[in-house]
Amino acid sequence: MAGCGYCVLPGGDVIVALTLPRPPCGPLGAPAGPYPAPIAADASVRVLVRAKNRPRALTRLRNLGLRAVYLRGNTAPPTPDEITAVLHHPEGLLWRAAPDDPYELWHPIAALLRPREVLGAQARGRAA
Repeated sequence: MAGCGYCVLPGGDVIVALTLPRPPCGPLGAPAGPYPAPIAADASVRVLVRAKNRPRALTRLRNLGLRAVYLRGNTAPPTPDEITAVLHHPEGLLWRAAPDDPYELWHPIAALLRPREVLGAQARGRAA
């Protein structure tokens, strides 16, 4: 798994940053309309997790359904901007498209894992 790393905060917490392939179930940055944009085969997301230790951070992701998540090495630790983003988020679990757009905002993890059918129903509900 390319592009993963971690850093230990002075208080003992750990922030883990992983670059993962986009799961096929969420909105994946596509518009939430009836005709979602096609997803590139090499599309990936950068996921940030704040936890008490590294195994607990990976367990948080596995409990959400991302089963094949491993931290091998420290080749791409979180940047200071990523650390600030995850520290200021109440859940401590964020994602954004990587490295497509550096100006894209961080999203809560629920937005990544939400089924497309739910998104389509929400868009139809707003239009009505």
